Amino acid sequence: MSRKARLLKIQRLVVKVGTSLLTRQEGRLDQERMARFARELSDIRKCGVQVVLVSSGAIAAGMGELAWKKRPTDLAKKQAAAAVGQPRLMDDYRYFFRQEKQLIAQILLTKEDFDNRDRLRNIQATFETLLESNVIPVVNENDSVAVDEIRVGDNDSLAALVAAHIQADLLVLLTDVDGLMTRPPRQGEGELIHRVTDVTPAIEALAHSAPGSDGGTGGMLTKIRAAKYASRHNVAMVIASGQKPGVLPALVKGQTVGTLFLRAR
Repeated sequence: MSRKARLLKIQRLVVKVGTSLLTRQEGRLDQERMARFARELSDIRKCGVQVVLVSSGAIAAGMGELAWKKRPTDLAKKQAAAAVGQPRLMDDYRYFFRQEKQLIAQILLTKEDFDNRDRLRNIQATFETLLESNVIPVVNENDSVAVDEIRVGDNDSLAALVAAHIQADLLVLLTDVDGLMTRPPRQGEGELIHRVTDVTPAIEALAHSAPGSDGGTGGMLTKIRAAKYASRHNVAMVIASGQKPGVLPALVKGQTVGTLFLRAR
């Protein structure tokens, strides 16, 4: 099946937006970009595709509210920043989605929610009810209470967990690069890899060499790990740039954007 045919079959979409896309250098939320994501996701939902948004940015938003110039390293300060920033993040999303007449919901998760069978069933039922009601769930890790033992750790992995357990057709990880390149930026200009059928050691080596983004916890390596998990659970995945307007609508229309990781079966 062609790439376009695969993507045109999308009925349930999970989109993850990273911290680097949501914040400006001074640590404040990039409202212009948030408004664009709200508009594009709302338009996709109105076309009949169910949408889930996994959004980073709570800690960065909290830093802006608290006027902290440097991202904290100790757990208590990270959790404090997340506790302050998560309401601000949701307030902004609610405002921008409301402009599109689109209802959203907040879901905060930890790894423990996926490990406990009863809690997982409840989560799945909540997602199903929201999606059937044409609501866009906005998901983040519950950073204000999570400790290492119950943390997923990064939102690339969280998005893959969500996509797998709600049986999404496609997971899109939006970042600040066009996709997986044949060589990392520090080694000179490379070419975009448009399609990956299997995450081989060579693909993983490319991810190990690619630097992460400032302000977040992810990087290309976490995205490749997410691709492996998604593939094993029959979810296709795309890594693409969220800096360019129109990327999400283009993907849903089957256009060649970013790096597509195929399902395992």
